[in-house]
Amino acid sequence: MQPTGDVHLGNYLGALRNWVVGQHSCDAFHGIVDLHALTVTEEPDVLGRQTMSLAAMFFAIGLDPDVATIFVQSHVPEHSQLGWIMECTVSFGELSRMTQFKDKTAKREHQFISAGLFTYPALQAADIVLYDANEVPVGDDQRQHVEITRDVAIRFNHRFGDTFVIPEAVTPAAGARVMSLQDPASKMSKSDDSDAGCVYLVDEPSVVMKKFKRAVTDSDTGPDAVRYDRAEKPGVANLLEINAAVTGRTPQAVADDYEQYGRLKVDTGEAVLAVLDPIRARYVELLDDPGELARLLRIGADKAREVASATLDRAHRNIGLLPATPLA
Repeated sequence: MQPTGDVHLGNYLGALRNWVVGQHSCDAFHGIVDLHALTVTEEPDVLGRQTMSLAAMFFAIGLDPDVATIFVQSHVPEHSQLGWIMECTVSFGELSRMTQFKDKTAKREHQFISAGLFTYPALQAADIVLYDANEVPVGDDQRQHVEITRDVAIRFNHRFGDTFVIPEAVTPAAGARVMSLQDPASKMSKSDDSDAGCVYLVDEPSVVMKKFKRAVTDSDTGPDAVRYDRAEKPGVANLLEINAAVTGRTPQAVADDYEQYGRLKVDTGEAVLAVLDPIRARYVELLDDPGELARLLRIGADKAREVASATLDRAHRNIGLLPATPLA
């Protein structure tokens, strides 16, 4: 995950809480990919703070440094080193066909476009194969990146011998689909024009409640006003889905408890806060103790480097690069 903004409720219910569960069923690596964020970072003293913030949030939601490997990408130099080898193994044509590059450059017409935005699939390939990853949980918008990683790893193995595990893209456990509180036709996003529709995990309780109380519903006042119907009542359905996600029920079961929108909005906000309050408290605690946060990240970096350095050494040996001679 890139450290480019605060984590919101959609991120948490859609993916992050599944990471917390998943860390106990597999050997999980979660990188805070600050080097990738350089493609959009143009000011000093921003990326470091955002990296610390995201790290604190990872631990606050329940990722355990003694179970999963949580690390900062730039703390593991093998990423950059293998990234260059991957750049030399992928073709210009393959990079040119990447959909996300086309989409992102189209949005930045007449703006500075970093060459890293074009080549970053090579670094992303290194991020994956460094850890002998068998599975990469991704949404549909990232499947192309896993496919190009597979192509590059297969090509490298063909040229230089069996070196990298060929990863598979897997569909993660379905998380809650959280839409904007102001535009229920669009996913909740930190890039929205207004923050009113996006609930951040670091929002104060009063801010969270205000956002839910102002959530868009509709003008229906009939006896069946509160019902689960995403097509006809998207705003109400969004509130029901969020409530259901944090209370462990179905949206239909939640709807049975309400006749008025106002009560649904308040109760949903309070149910969300019951989940977010301990996360926010732990997040603040960690940010107030940078030494502890650094210690936790060092645990992850050490674990990551142990695996990554072995993979990089294997790649160097199979290519036949001249090994460095230790000083006498």
